Amino acid sequence: MARTAGSDGERTEAAIREAAVDLIARHGYEAVTMRQLAARVGVQSAALYRYFPTKEDLLFILMREHMEALLDARSNVRPSCGDAEERLAAFVENHIAFHIERRAQTHISNMELRSLSPERLTVILKLRSAYEKELRAILREGAESGAFDLDDIGLTAMAIIQMITGVIVWFRPDERLSVEGVTRTYLSMTMRLVGASTNRETHHVHAGTRLRA
Repeated sequence: MARTAGSDGERTEAAIREAAVDLIARHGYEAVTMRQLAARVGVQSAALYRYFPTKEDLLFILMREHMEALLDARSNVRPSCGDAEERLAAFVENHIAFHIERRAQTHISNMELRSLSPERLTVILKLRSAYEKELRAILREGAESGAFDLDDIGLTAMAIIQMITGVIVWFRPDERLSVEGVTRTYLSMTMRLVGASTNRETHHVHAGTRLRA
């Protein structure tokens, strides 16, 4: 009989994914065993293989779905119009919010590329490249219009990605800064990094606050 939505099988698969994210983020992919994962979920080890034939299959699916979700989130908030500064602001805001919400998944995505086979690594890197390509396009547009002052678009894009992803290393929402406050600060730093004009108001961020870049 076919499984219906919300079936035990679907719930078990969701529990496996959730447990895998937590364990791998805490201990690293190599240190986590399928037996350990089964014990966390409360099933026999053999049951895991009905959902994920190998441990690498599980890791790859988690990493691929993380990147696909990031691309989907970006597509949903991409401005239909606006100048390069507005588009960059939207990119930064979405990136920070997405990664703070998915701290453990982001840690896995960043740290476990080494654990993928060459073929699967290529898939993940292509997804990353598609995402970063959009940032480079924004920077190129800004440089060509004179809105940004850049020496190297590729290096600047990498610096921005590293900076705004690095928020997850230290940020905790129960401390003195809110997500919106962090976003405003990092957006201001990003605009200085790209050499954006400092004499004009730009960018509506999540809290509805406007700031000077």
